[in-house]
Amino acid sequence: MRSFSQSPTDPAFVQNPYPFYEQARDAGPFFHWTDYNLTCTGNAAACSAIFRDRRFGRESPEPLNIPDHLRPFYAVEAHSMLELEAPRHTRLRNLVLRAFTSRRIDALGPQITTLSHQLIDAFPDGPFDLLAHFGQKLPVIIIARLLGVPEDMAPDLLRWSNAMVGMYMAGRDRAREDRAVAATEAFVAFLRGYVEERRAKPADDLITHLIAAEQDGERLTTDELITTCILLLNAGHEATVHTIGNGVKLVLETGTQGAMADPEPLVEEILRFDPALHMFTRWAYTDVEVMGHTFHRGDQVGLLLAMANRDAGVWDDPHRFDPTRSIKPNTSFGAGVHFCVGAPLARLELRLALPILFARRPDLRLVEAPSYADVYHFHGLQRLMVV
Repeated sequence: MRSFSQSPTDPAFVQNPYPFYEQARDAGPFFHWTDYNLTCTGNAAACSAIFRDRRFGRESPEPLNIPDHLRPFYAVEAHSMLELEAPRHTRLRNLVLRAFTSRRIDALGPQITTLSHQLIDAFPDGPFDLLAHFGQKLPVIIIARLLGVPEDMAPDLLRWSNAMVGMYMAGRDRAREDRAVAATEAFVAFLRGYVEERRAKPADDLITHLIAAEQDGERLTTDELITTCILLLNAGHEATVHTIGNGVKLVLETGTQGAMADPEPLVEEILRFDPALHMFTRWAYTDVEVMGHTFHRGDQVGLLLAMANRDAGVWDDPHRFDPTRSIKPNTSFGAGVHFCVGAPLARLELRLALPILFARRPDLRLVEAPSYADVYHFHGLQRLMVV
């Protein structure tokens, strides 16, 4: 297995990681990324196989050594279905899906449409940051409404979420860790009080339905409920913000506004071509061979989603943005038992909001070259200045 060195915080890589991915692809299905000391793959078949193979999972097979100053953060993570495997993951996911139904998500369509128009009505005159005025506001307000959290909490939710996801970014330091812990404690304190309020005064919102969700006589504990709300709030908008920004950038740069007439293939191509999340990891729970490489119990593997989405074995001319491309499954929302529960909501928001944006602002154009933020393994813009 060949080794490659590439700092994930190198400015050239942050702006365009795809040349490195193609260099690594030439080594075969797997390579060793020395900066992470991690075996990685961007082979679409290998990623798909590992996502679906129950011999791999998110939960470490051995206890992790958690520093004392990070314990409040990992106390929340300990109840996250994103980080757990069966049987706890199965129980949590099933309970969440009893409340987070497709009918409830589909019913948000009119709200997404109305909110999109309201946000566009409020655009300032002259150049403005589309991320701040549209890309960030739309998904966080919708997920707040879904959960039943007051909309005026949106700025706090954004601030807490941005601080918490800093724990997953390359090159994090003690200052970033301290911000994540402070945000976690503030988030937990707010939700603990709000959950108790909903227990006393139920409403037609997701928090109330999560409280009531029951399977085989079991319900979510308060700690599980709080962690689930944090996960849904964070994951429910973070990737969508980046995808809106990356997608609008692509459309404006390629002049493909006409693709808005058929938004489903457009959205899938945005998700494929420049996804918001570039890496997800899995642990091996036993000795297992995948495409000629043997993993041993306790080995970790990095699944490079954006690299897999440009695998020429799956997509013709994969480095070309083509919103008329036939839809094929991509890796942007994962696969298997951990497939993103929020994927239907994210897709609905994108399919509705992007056509409305370009219908209302057909002459929208960039006023400066967009620049990606140093947030790997996320991939999103610092800002998107338009007029």
